[in-house]
Amino acid sequence: MRALILAAGLSLAATTAIAADPAEGEWLTQAGTAKVKIGPCAANAAKLCGAISWLKNPADAKATDTNNPDPKLKTRTILGLPMIRDFKPSGPGKWTGGKIYDPNSGKTYDSKLSVNANGTLKVEGCILMVCQAQTWRRG
Repeated sequence: MRALILAAGLSLAATTAIAADPAEGEWLTQAGTAKVKIGPCAANAAKLCGAISWLKNPADAKATDTNNPDPKLKTRTILGLPMIRDFKPSGPGKWTGGKIYDPNSGKTYDSKLSVNANGTLKVEGCILMVCQAQTWRRG
């Protein structure tokens, strides 16, 4: 009987999922025009990445990344576009060392993410030592 209980307990422990970081999930941008789905990067699950998963204006779903400085990327659609990448954990709900891409300007910025106490996400894009922040909310 003990062996059965122990085996059942080990089986349950093996199937228990690891809790996602609070920064993971779908976030509505500050302007409310897009949602970004954030989760582990495909190439490295220890880092966070995110792609545009929804656009307020349905016509924008067919728009392409025309402002990208790389000619090979100008034809990719905005919907599904990788927007944030390579964030490293620096504590629960805090991520640094990543990059954020702005499809409106075609520029990429150093960035950091942190989940605020009220459940919103602070997204900072930085040039040198000057950072500008936005507040995203759960989408």
